Amino acid sequence: MRLKSGYTLQRTMIIYFLLIGFASLLVGVEFIVETNSDALRGSWIARIETLAGKQIDSAQALQPLDQLRKKAVLMIIIIMSVMVIVLTMFIKNITEPLQHMIEKSREISDGDLSQTIRLDAHNELAELGGVINEMSSNLQEIIHLSQNTCATGRESLAIVDDILVREGVAPQVLNVVQARLGNLDADLAGLKSVIDCFKFYAIEKPPHD
Repeated sequence: MRLKSGYTLQRTMIIYFLLIGFASLLVGVEFIVETNSDALRGSWIARIETLAGKQIDSAQALQPLDQLRKKAVLMIIIIMSVMVIVLTMFIKNITEPLQHMIEKSREISDGDLSQTIRLDAHNELAELGGVINEMSSNLQEIIHLSQNTCATGRESLAIVDDILVREGVAPQVLNVVQARLGNLDADLAGLKSVIDCFKFYAIEKPPHD
């Protein structure tokens, strides 16, 4: 069963980061709007005047609120910047290598054993890519061995068939044996047709002088 690939992990993480950023932005904007409202500023000044027992300068009294508002704006900018950086790093270091591994693994599963996974990293993804490369290499060795076995087996069957004919085996026995040999040859031919569907590593030979 083949899984459909559509960068679902990447889209999911983008949605998660956008939701976190939207929530942070809402909280920050709500704080900025609230600290800038006339009702809160008037209540703030009235409260300070009540505690101080005298009238005070409005600009001086509202200075802490203005500083908090500026810090809130700065925090929103920092949070959004960090989210963009983290999301970019996630896409570059995780989703893109994963997509590369999926594409190469799919080509390998389709029979192209010449494909290899190359990741310029030193993490679990690179280790997984190395394991897939080893599996592909082992599969290639097994198929090469099967290919040689098929060729040798079919040659041996031809030799045995020729010997049986020359030795003058009884026709009834010869027919049974040849039928069995024919079935085995057909199985080997079928196996060879499957092996021929695979694409192996091509080793370029140096040109002869």
